[in-house]
Amino acid sequence: MPEITSAESIPHRGNAETARTIQQLDIPLERDLFMRTLIRELAGTLEEIIGYEEAAGYISLVGQHIGEWIDSVYKRELGVAVLSHDQVAQVLVDLKRRIQGSFSIVESDDKQIILTSTSCPFADKVLDRRSMCMMTSNVFGVIAAKNLGYAKVVLEETIAGGCDRCKVLVYLQPTAEAAAAEGREYYGR
Repeated sequence: MPEITSAESIPHRGNAETARTIQQLDIPLERDLFMRTLIRELAGTLEEIIGYEEAAGYISLVGQHIGEWIDSVYKRELGVAVLSHDQVAQVLVDLKRRIQGSFSIVESDDKQIILTSTSCPFADKVLDRRSMCMMTSNVFGVIAAKNLGYAKVVLEETIAGGCDRCKVLVYLQPTAEAAAAEGREYYGR
């Protein structure tokens, strides 16, 4: 048998029938699933190597940048420099809708916005990856704080943590209730 010394010396001719067979396989692989799986594995690797808190910190930084970008897009499209309270609440719902999350407003007043969701944009890829929830916390927190001055986001229930829904409280004022709640604070304006 002759010795093969490089890949270039291997004759490469694709078999059209093999290509068709492979292309017709029922494999649920597409860009969205690939990206959600990539983020899940990245979050899991970070959680395993550096721990939950540090992983959440890294994901928070990414969420901050994403929140700033989304905030600027909505402001540009609405033609405003600052979103109103009602616009902030509706933007939080709409941005999740656009990425296949099903958030809805349970309550909204000057002190807080309470939202719930029964589906996550990361779908089943978020299970047991609580650090991925920092995307929601930071995106919501950045948008609310940049426009209303302050936000404290409390992830009261999460699908990632095993609940059947997400319940997110976005405090808009540093009240005693907000101070007592475990969450992340954001400052803006």
